[in-house]
Amino acid sequence: MSDNGTFDRIAGKAKEAAGKVTGNKETETEGRLQNIEGKVAEKVGEVKDEVAEKADDVKDAVKGVAARFKKDE
Repeated sequence: MSDNGTFDRIAGKAKEAAGKVTGNKETETEGRLQNIEGKVAEKVGEVKDEVAEKADDVKDAVKGVAARFKKDE
């Protein structure tokens, strides 16, 4: 999970709530957008981690195949 994403999500929620309480539509909208940006950043971080994990799996598999070829030589 992205720390910046989490911060933006939480700060956005707070800003959105403050905008609702004060009747300031601009602040409310800014908060909603910041919240969405935080959610997107968190998802990007999750996908990035998953891709790195899969890349490591592929690298390990290739090393295993290469070791078998060396063994057969």
